Amino acid sequence: MERTYADQLKTGKTYMVKGWVDKVKNLGGLKFFKLKDRTGFIQITGKKGDIPDDVFSLFDKLNKEACVAVTGKVKESKVAPGGKELIPEKMELLNQAESPLPLENTDKIQSGFDTRFDFRFIDLRQPKVQAIVKVKDAVLTKTREFFEGEGFIEVHTPVIQAAGAEGGATLFDVKYYKEKAFLRQSPQLYKQILMASGLDKVYEIGPAFRAEKFHTSRHVSEFLSLDFEIAWIDSMEDVLRIIENMCVHIVKGVASTCEKELDILGVKDLKVPKTPFERITYSDGVDILEKMGTKFKWGEDMMDAEEKIIGEYMTKKGHEWYFVTRFPAKLKPFYVMMDGKESHSYDLIFKGMEMASGGQREHRPDVLIKVMKEKGLNPDNFKFYVDAFRYGMPEHGGMGFGVERLVQKLLNLENVKETILFPRTPERLVP
Repeated sequence: MERTYADQLKTGKTYMVKGWVDKVKNLGGLKFFKLKDRTGFIQITGKKGDIPDDVFSLFDKLNKEACVAVTGKVKESKVAPGGKELIPEKMELLNQAESPLPLENTDKIQSGFDTRFDFRFIDLRQPKVQAIVKVKDAVLTKTREFFEGEGFIEVHTPVIQAAGAEGGATLFDVKYYKEKAFLRQSPQLYKQILMASGLDKVYEIGPAFRAEKFHTSRHVSEFLSLDFEIAWIDSMEDVLRIIENMCVHIVKGVASTCEKELDILGVKDLKVPKTPFERITYSDGVDILEKMGTKFKWGEDMMDAEEKIIGEYMTKKGHEWYFVTRFPAKLKPFYVMMDGKESHSYDLIFKGMEMASGGQREHRPDVLIKVMKEKGLNPDNFKFYVDAFRYGMPEHGGMGFGVERLVQKLLNLENVKETILFPRTPERLVP
């Protein structure tokens, strides 16, 4: 008999189920436990005299989290969770679990993050943790669905790179044969090169790496980045409209396909955003900070604290989603189009946290080289990139989007690490 998932069981029929044992309860002549798999659970109920003796005695040998295979008939039950139970005719202990467990994994008791990630394979058996994984999967599915519908091509650019798009101290060095290389901070330079190739609408979903020193609820050293680039734009507004519509498509898709997971996670108010998103400039943000009693000098970088204050202000105005545009030129990378002291740039903010950053790119090679030099970069070190601008580079723009941050805020999670199977931080390289 083939295995059947717990959520596919119908009363009156016989099935074989496989999964992990929740704590066995022994009421003397009645024993039962919840068997769980990735779809949910089914109560396995054994009454002395109603089931084979060897099956009844096996209940006492089952440790919490042991692997079992159970064959039996499903019956309606007024007392069993889910309204049904499986009466075992056969039961096999496939693999015992050591006792005690190295972590608590119940809804009422949670181990700390370090213990949970040390034994992530057990932690992931929790319905709430699996629900996060499934919502993230839905976010990625709906993202690809959106871009395919908009005529974008999915691409895959190098993870090992000769130069970092953002530079600075957040680069991870890699020994690449006889040369020095880096793990990519983003696919920025390569997706721009593709704008000169005729592939004028591209997107990529893949890992990015930042040697972040920050110990915050939103920073990790390896994260999943969604990037897109589009050519032949008239202004950055063309890019902002794509971002808005993408976010609406994702949230609407999660709301419609993840009802069970959202319920498990206690997310009752997942609101589909309305377009257009509110737009404020960086200067508007400075004014809001002053209005809220926070001292802030124009030209400084807005950190978590400032983003949170502006986010609370905007939320009170009815704007959970909004763009901050026209950042100071000195704060932005060389590839963003500058406009005097400002830049054609934008951040997408959701619930007070930066989700994405982007801009209209500088497509004129002479201006690009000038800005690179002003920012202390040697254009010769980026020849492979600059060459793409010498032979007909169209106007273009794009965005880099933190997938896990979006999942974190959609689900109101405490820490972005909860959205990552095996997170990487300054203190964690294994598992």
